[in-house]
Parts: sequence; structure tokens; C-alpha cells
Amino acid sequence: MTEIVDLRKMYFEDGDNISQIHKKTGIDRKTIRKFINKKDWNDPVQVQIERESKLDKFKLEISQWLEADKEMRKKQRHTAKRVHDRLKEKYKDAFDCSYRTVAKYVAKTKKCLYENKESFLPLEHKPGEAQIDFGKAEFVENGKSYYGSYLNVSFPYSNAGFLQLFKGENFECLADGLVNIFKHINGVPHRQWYDNMSTAVKKILKGGKRDLTDSFIKLKEHYCFNAVFCNRNAGNEKGNVENKVGYLRRNFLVPRPEFKSLVEYNKELLQRCELDLDRIHYRKERLISELFKEDLLHCNLMPQVAFESQTYESVLVDSYGKFTLEKGKHSYSSMPKFAGERITICKTSSEVLVLDKEMNVVVTHVRLYGKEQQESMDWIPYLKQLSRKPAALKYSGIYQLLPNQVTDWLDKKDNPGRGKALKLLHDLTTKSSFPVAVDALQTALDYNSSDPESIIAVHAKLTSNIRELPPVTLPPSVPALVAIESDIMQYDKVFLNTGGDHVSN
Repeated sequence: MTEIVDLRKMYFEDGDNISQIHKKTGIDRKTIRKFINKKDWNDPVQVQIERESKLDKFKLEISQWLEADKEMRKKQRHTAKRVHDRLKEKYKDAFDCSYRTVAKYVAKTKKCLYENKESFLPLEHKPGEAQIDFGKAEFVENGKSYYGSYLNVSFPYSNAGFLQLFKGENFECLADGLVNIFKHINGVPHRQWYDNMSTAVKKILKGGKRDLTDSFIKLKEHYCFNAVFCNRNAGNEKGNVENKVGYLRRNFLVPRPEFKSLVEYNKELLQRCELDLDRIHYRKERLISELFKEDLLHCNLMPQVAFESQTYESVLVDSYGKFTLEKGKHSYSSMPKFAGERITICKTSSEVLVLDKEMNVVVTHVRLYGKEQQESMDWIPYLKQLSRKPAALKYSGIYQLLPNQVTDWLDKKDNPGRGKALKLLHDLTTKSSFPVAVDALQTALDYNSSDPESIIAVHAKLTSNIRELPPVTLPPSVPALVAIESDIMQYDKVFLNTGGDHVSN
């Protein structure tokens, strides 16, 4: 990704054409053209796991040689060929890396060591620039309290500000918040100021450069904005957003907000921020809303392809079918058949999705937040396994999901009978869903029918797609029926007489 960013910088900022970039980098022209014209920076569906390089175990030593070269005259510094020769001389047959691999790493390392371009922070921000930061706040969603974070996007020129509330400060929260705000204002600040948040910066390099996370690079390139990072412990460099963090908390998050849906509340926050623009700027004596129009005129246009703020990760599943995130703090269930395997998961700001080999979602979890140890279990995929070990039913989460009538019925069965019932419940769940399968079982029990055939028949009725026809209405041309008064005894007499004649004949 670093090479791609350098390539795009040469074309869009330095003004080099494709031939000049090819001569400088040696990269194929088709590859250069591909990344210059690229509009969609979303992750591909299939997650690629980076392979280890043969050079990995020698990189530390190479870096030490090149670092020591900084004290030497330029003509006595290591070239890529000399590094390759020294490694061959020292390690002989144990070193089997090609010269090209060594040269690529040496060039990359030298670039970090010797490139030192200074950048200066402007005292007056121009229209179309924004400052981004997180603040902390408490809120209650569906009766549960969270000590979460809110993303602030402040426009120093107009003093306009927008916020989005989240349960954490991971990349998915950052991307979700930025995407929501960009979409709301229908524009992208062309220059954005950040502190050195770990969601964007992996490492601060010598000379002030930043080693950015791949996810942030994709976000930045997708929206074509220039990211500027403040010096360490220099909050004054983005003082507008520092002040805005406090202003938005006092005016939008006091008292502690309570709501049912965080997604809906974030939509409400954007509308409230819009209304807040109708006030006078503290210094320019103009409405913030008027100044913000100038900001928007200098913003980048929205890309044609939407940015997907989820990320993918390969995780190892343990023998219980579980995997962990956040350095082992948060545990999630997958499926028993994945035990001992590596699987791909998709992370959003609110969910963790378990994917099968075809990249289909098979289990969905609400994403866990907080520093304490937590676990999210979806017991439904474990139904089939429980049918083989029915004695463990009472110790699983599925037992708590069943109505009392169903648990009483299962408790009366022996282990083989309980296993068959759980197998039936699994099969019906596979055909529809767990709630529908339980509903079918409970309905059958209401009619004192607990045999498999009856339960299957009830389930078929609940899941059938028979259309309910509307009532028939007659047109006005059809006359209404007239009631006929008759004595039914007359029909009896006719019937009896006819019957009698028949017998006499």
C-alpha cells in the first residue's frame, strides 16, 4: 500500500506522467495505470493472508547495517548488492534470498532513513479543511449503559461541527462516522487533520513520516483526501476540534442520552448539528451556516462507489468452536465444524460476522466493547452437536431460550428421546429459523401431539406460502338474493309418499 500511495502521489501531486513513474520505480505501466484510475478502495471479498518472506529473519540485521551507514560518508555506504553479498558470505547456503528481494527491502529502508521533508502547520485554515478527533461520553442503549466514544469532525474555517456516537474507537467506528458525515454534507474535506490515533497510524517514523494502517490508507485513497498528522503532544495544532469536542459534548450529550437504536440516534445527531449552524461565528460575525457553504465549495466530490467500512480478519477457532478478538478479551462462538480451523470474520462497528468458505454469513454477533472479559455465544449452530450429547442440554444457552412447556416436555424424556427431539429441532431450524421451529413444537404440544410427524406437519403449515385470497365482491349488475320462506315439512311428506309408492310397487 505504501508503494501505491507513492505512485499516486507522483502522478496527482508531483505531476509525473506514467512513463516518468515507470522510469523512477520500474513498475509496469499497466500496474501504474490501474492504481491511478482506481476508484473503489473497498476490501476485496476474499481475504488474502500475507505470506512470510524468506528475508524476514535477516531484516533486523540489514536495518542495523543501514542505520550505521548514516555515520559514514555517502560513498562508503552499503549498496543493495553489497548487502546481498555480505549475507551470502556470512550465512552461505542458509541464505537463499534473491538479489531482487534484498534490493527492494534496502530501497524501502533507505527511503525511510534519508528522506526528511519538513511540513509546516498553517496558522489560518482555508475552506474545505477539517479536523478529526474522538471524545468520551456515556450513553444508554436499550437500557444498557456504555462508556463510549464520539467522533468529532470540525471545520475550522466556518466553525461547523458534526459528531457520531459509538461504543469504541476502532477503525470501523472511525470509518462509519466519517462515511456518515461525508454522506450527510455531500462532500469530503480535501485536507484532514488527525492526531496519531492507532486506527490510522501504526508507527511514527524518523523525519516525521507516518507508517499508516492499510485500512486507513484505503479510506484515504477512496475519498482522495490529504491526511495531516500532528506532532506528538501537540493538541494545539488542531485546537478547533479540541474545543469542539467539549462544545458538542455539553450541548448534545448532556444529560446522558438514552435511546433504543444507536443507528437512529446518530441520524438524529446529524440533524441537530445542522440546526446548530444557524448561529454567529465567534470571530467573523457571520452565520456559521453561510461560512460552511464556502467550506462545501472547496470539498472533494463524493466518490461514485460507496466505501464499505467493515474489515476482514483471519482468526483461529479453538476446539470449542470459539475465537477471540481484542487480544483475547472478547470471545465469540462460530460453529462446531470450524473447530481447529482458520476462518474469515467480518467486523463492523456494531457486529462481528462469521463467514464460511464461500464468504456467506453463517453466524452474526453483536460486537463486544469494554476492557473486561466478555463472551458472545450463539447456541443455535450447536443444536446438532447437542443432539449427540443431550445430557449437556441444561448446561447450554439453548435451554434458556426454550419456553417452559418445551423444557418440561424435554425433561421428561430419556437421553435417546431427548437427542431425537433436539435433532428434529435442528432440522426444522435449518429449514426456517429457531423461533419458527420452537413455535411449531409448542403449537403441537398445545394440541397434545408430540410425535415427530405432527410437529413436522405444524411446521409445514407455519412456513407454507399459501396466499390468502381477498373476499369476492359482486358487481352491481348481479341482483341480490331474495329470501324464500318455505315449510320443510312439505319436503318430508313428498319424500315419504314417494318412498311408500316405491315400496308398494
